[in-house]
Amino acid sequence: MIDIKFLRENPEAVRENIRKKFQNEKLPLVDEVIENDKKAREAQNEADQIRAEKKKISRQIGALMAQGKKEEAMALKEQVGDNSRLEELDKIQKEASEIVRRDMLTIPNIIDPSVPIGKDDSENVELQRFGEPKVPDFEIPYHVDIMNRFNGVDFDAAGRVAGNGFYYLKGDIARLHSAVLSYARDFMIGKGFEYTIPPFMIRSAVVDGVMSFAEMDAMMYKIEGEDLYLIGTSEHSMIGGFIDQIVPEAQLPKTLTSYSPCFRKEKGAHGIEERGVYRIHQFEKQEMIVICKPEESMDWYEKLWRYTVELFRSMDIPVRQLECCSGDLADLKVKSCDVEAWSPRQKKYFEVGSCSNLGDAQARRLRIRIKGEDGKLYLAHTLNNTVVASPRMLIALLENNLRADGSVAIPKSLQPYMGGQTELIPKN
Repeated sequence: MIDIKFLRENPEAVRENIRKKFQNEKLPLVDEVIENDKKAREAQNEADQIRAEKKKISRQIGALMAQGKKEEAMALKEQVGDNSRLEELDKIQKEASEIVRRDMLTIPNIIDPSVPIGKDDSENVELQRFGEPKVPDFEIPYHVDIMNRFNGVDFDAAGRVAGNGFYYLKGDIARLHSAVLSYARDFMIGKGFEYTIPPFMIRSAVVDGVMSFAEMDAMMYKIEGEDLYLIGTSEHSMIGGFIDQIVPEAQLPKTLTSYSPCFRKEKGAHGIEERGVYRIHQFEKQEMIVICKPEESMDWYEKLWRYTVELFRSMDIPVRQLECCSGDLADLKVKSCDVEAWSPRQKKYFEVGSCSNLGDAQARRLRIRIKGEDGKLYLAHTLNNTVVASPRMLIALLENNLRADGSVAIPKSLQPYMGGQTELIPKN
């Protein structure tokens, strides 16, 4: 959510930002906000004047009563007792303010000037690659088939229990899944991040604070009969933990890494490559979150995505950085990039993580403020990035470490978390 003062003073800049995001249907919202913001403020000002006049008259009534001038006092009292105009103004102010808030939650955040302009993810821009992508001289099976060689996944049983989009991981594959998450946890602790396990449900006030309406509808599962939603990522509850908080400047930056299961609707039809464990309703993830001063957020953005690259390269997985264009940015984001892993089977890269700088958008919605050394309050900046999301991570790990005989080499970085195992041997 952008600053209402900025919109008042720079309406054309807000319109141009909407055009850059190819959301022209939202252009009328700018004029609607300006009109209703003016209406709400005018109603508030008139109501304040009436209340001030009523206070003044009330003091006069008290003075008249003290002087024994009861008739004059009663005449003034009738004048003070008429609240019809106040009630009308309060209604106008409330209705106009609700329209302003609704529209401001819909108008996209101002993107960084460095963001490439494009309509959708097909126009995202590759910035750089890390590691040499290789295709072996033997056929690499679909990732589900690789897992089945180790008796490592069961979709049929999960379907009986929960339906489509769920899975059982078993044996060495389940252990490898846990090893990756444990390694990612310790990797981020080594970077100075505080390890946290947050609540896996959040209230609607937090949902409104961390994401747009469109994202919420596409992602979140609502708990029937309660003001609770299952989280789609731990970023939601981690940032939500600072709602209505004032953080002393000396305590910044807050650098946190969190583990959680994640739950997503994943609406819509997807292609063959998104079957299996690629796009599912439940998965586990290690996340990194930063709350910092505004002038430091771009430096942290650079650090965060590079941590993900470093983690994947330590497991012998080639990756690339793909910058999200304007049309692919979620409405709260200032700047974002994906880290994509190489798939030797598909001979292309696929997304395994996303890094985002949200500026002060979440902080404005959740009222997360910083108290400077001079005592003044200002809004924090928030960032988040995927350390690793598993089991999607398993696809990249299995494909890039598969051998011709069907065994899978375990990267050295993961071996301590696998009881010293150096390889996985097929059972089928």
